[in-house]
Amino acid sequence: MTTKGISLIKPDTRHLTIIAALLSMIGPFSIDAYLPSFPDIEVEFGIGRAMLSQSLAIYLLAFAISTLFWGPLADRYGRRLVILVSMTLYTLGSIACALADSFETFMLFRIIQGLAASGGFIAGRAMIRDAHDAQAAHRAMSQVMLLFALAPAVAPVLGSWLHDHFGWRSVFWFLSLFGSMLILMGVFISETLSDEHRQSIRPAAVIRVYISALLHKRFPALILSLSLAFAGLFLYIAGAPTVIYDFLDLGSKDFAWLFIPMVVGLVLGASISGRLAHRWPAQRTISVGLLVMVLATTINFIAAELTAASILSVIGPLVLYVTGLALMMPAITVLAMDCLPTHRGTAASMQGFLQMMSNAAVASFAIPLLNARWLYFALGQLVFLLLAVGLWYRLKGKTA
Repeated sequence: MTTKGISLIKPDTRHLTIIAALLSMIGPFSIDAYLPSFPDIEVEFGIGRAMLSQSLAIYLLAFAISTLFWGPLADRYGRRLVILVSMTLYTLGSIACALADSFETFMLFRIIQGLAASGGFIAGRAMIRDAHDAQAAHRAMSQVMLLFALAPAVAPVLGSWLHDHFGWRSVFWFLSLFGSMLILMGVFISETLSDEHRQSIRPAAVIRVYISALLHKRFPALILSLSLAFAGLFLYIAGAPTVIYDFLDLGSKDFAWLFIPMVVGLVLGASISGRLAHRWPAQRTISVGLLVMVLATTINFIAAELTAASILSVIGPLVLYVTGLALMMPAITVLAMDCLPTHRGTAASMQGFLQMMSNAAVASFAIPLLNARWLYFALGQLVFLLLAVGLWYRLKGKTA
C-alpha cells in the first residue's frame, strides 16, 4: 500500500540496489567494452590511436556536462522519468554507433551516448539515498559497488569476445540491448521522490542551488577529493590499450589480466566498506581507504622505477589501489550527497560532473602525456592521489 508522497519502492530496497548498480554499469560498459577493438576501428576509419582516444574523451565530456541538467530534472520530474528518457536516448545512440560509416559520425553518436548515459547514473544514486537513512545508504552504496564491480571485468572480456566473433560493431549492438533492458526495468520501477521534495526547474532556481553547492564549506572538497582519487584508477582504465599492448606486450584477448584483478579489489573494498558502515564513522573509513591507496601508489612507483613491467608488478599495486578506493568511495559519496539533503539529484549531478570532467582530462591530456613509459603512469597516479589526500585532510582538519 502507498500514500501520496511516500516512495513506492522503499519496501524492496534490494530491487532498488540492483537497478542502481545496472544503471551505474552503463559507464564502464560504454568505456571498456570497445577498448579491445581499438586496432580494428583505427584501421577501418583510417585514424591513429591518439585520435580514437578522443572518442573516449568526448564521451566523458558529454557525460560530465549533461549531469548538470539531469540532476535538476530528476529533482523536479522524478527519478523514474529521467531513467526512461535517458536510457531511450542512450539506446538510440548505441544503435547509431553500430551503424556509423565514418569516424565523424561515430564521434557524433558517442557524444549522444555520453549525454544520455549520465541520466541513469544520476537517478540511480539519488534513488538509493531517497530510500535509506545515512548508514543504510552507505551500506547500500557498498552493495551497488559490489554489483557495479562486475562491469569493468565483464566489459572488456565480453567486448573482446564480441569483437573476435562478430566484429567491433557488435559491441555497440550489445550496448543497445543493455540500454533496452534498462528501459524495460524502468517501466516497472516506482518513484522514490515524494511530491513535497520536488524542486523548481526554473533556471534561476537551479543556478542558485549550484552556487550554494559550490559555496558549501564541505561539498566541493568532498567531490573533488573523490574525483582525483578515481582519476588515479581511470588512468589505467582509459590507458588499458597502452598498458596491455605496449607495457605488457600482450594481445586483445588479454585484457582480463588487467580488469579481473581490478574487480577483485573493487569487490573486496566494497565488501569491507559495507561491513564497516554501522561500526565505523564515515570519516575513519575514508581515511583508511586513502592510506591503503597511498601504500599502493608507493609500491607502484618503486616497482616502476626498479623492475621490468610484468603482470604482477603492474597489476598487483593497482589491485591494492582499487581496494582502497572501493573502501572509501561509498562513504564519501553519502557524505557529499548529505551536504545537499533537499537536492540529492543536483548533488549527484555535480559529483558526476566533476568526476567525468577529471576522467575526460585524463583521457585527453594525461594519457597522451604519460603513455611513453610505465613509470610515467605510476607518477601520474601518485600525483592524483596526493592531491586527493591533501584535500581530504585539509577538510578533516577544518571540521575536527
